Order: sequence, then structure tokens, then C-alpha cells
Amino acid sequence: MTKVLYLYGGWPGHYPYEIAEWARGVFDELDYDVEETQDIFKLDGDLTGYDLIVLGWNNALTTEDLSDAQENSLLKAVESGTGIAAWHGAAAAFRASLKYHFLLGGDFIEHPAGEAYPQPYTVTITDREHPVTAGVENFEVASEQYYMHVNPNNHVLAETTFSGEHLPWLEGHRSPVAWVRNWGQGRVFYHSVGHDPGNLQDPNVRLLTKQGLQYAARSAH
Repeated sequence: MTKVLYLYGGWPGHYPYEIAEWARGVFDELDYDVEETQDIFKLDGDLTGYDLIVLGWNNALTTEDLSDAQENSLLKAVESGTGIAAWHGAAAAFRASLKYHFLLGGDFIEHPAGEAYPQPYTVTITDREHPVTAGVENFEVASEQYYMHVNPNNHVLAETTFSGEHLPWLEGHRSPVAWVRNWGQGRVFYHSVGHDPGNLQDPNVRLLTKQGLQYAARSAH
């Protein structure tokens, strides 16, 4: 059975506890053995025994960081084959930890329509041949539209295009929504949907997330 560590909590503006209820349903469908924690110091220990670490942690300040020990423990585990799966606020977590964002593959930079504004936008699947996006159709979201800075070596699976409604010079600019990447023997999966539980009700989001978890877990490769 796939052994999972699910770290969630932090800033309440991203509804981590409500979204945890949604995530539990996905874990149950996958029949994963999940250990939940809201203790960031769990990352200080040996994480190599987990097949997958799911990051639902949220920060509110750019100065928040991981300790050197936490960074090294996390990176060591993924290098040895432990997978990482994360969504939305995980790209804004631990903003001062360069190694964490090097591992994740990107940083949240801005939501041009404003924080918590339910901006309608389309998520376009850019790679329909990948196992994470199999059966996933383009879908609409009304949520924070994340503008991301990302690692150029990510394998982008989905993206969004900005209308220019709020920042005219962004009209037509695209930003990744979902990607996968490798770190040593481990796989990383991230998507930026999920500001609140309502964003996650679309069956396409559920399928994307579910298949991303399966892809990243050690048992999948």
C-alpha cells in the first residue's frame, strides 16, 4: 500500500482544513495509507520511508522559511524516490526557502485580479498524452488566477491565459497551471487550482489531482 505523509495547515485564508476533507476523499479512492500532520517540524525527521508527501501547507508572509534540516530532509527523501504532490498555496509556502522552490519547480508571484477574487478563467490542457492528464478536459475556474515563475525544465501539462482585464500588458500572456518534474529518483506534481474547496468540485480537477498523486508516488515508477 502506498504510504503518504499529508502536511496541511498554516494560513487559514486558503481553507486548509476544509480542503483536507476533500483530499481525504481522493486518498480513500486511491486506497492510500495516509498519515496526517499539521506539525511543520515533522519535516525534520527521516522522510525516506514515505512513498508520497502531499503538501497542503499555506503561508502568509514572504519571510517564512524552512530550516536547513527541513530542506535537506525533504530533498533527500525525494532524491531517493519519495514523490511530492502539491496544489495552490504550496507555491506560496516557505517563500524564503530557495531549495524548496527549486524542488517544487515554481513560485507564486501574483494574482492580477487581487487576492481571493473569484476571477473566471480557463485551464487549457497542453499535453493530453501524459498519464496525469489522461481523460482531463479543459475546464473553467472562478478563483485566484496565479501568475507563476517556473523552472524552465518543468514538463507543463496545463496553462491559463490572462485577459489583460486587470493588467493590460498581460493580455495574451500564459502561465502554467500544472506541471510535473523529476528530482533524483523522485517525481514532483503541482497544480495551482484550489483557493477554496469550491474550486475543487469540477471532476476534471479531481481527476487531474488523483492522477497526479498516482504519478508522483514511488510505487508508480
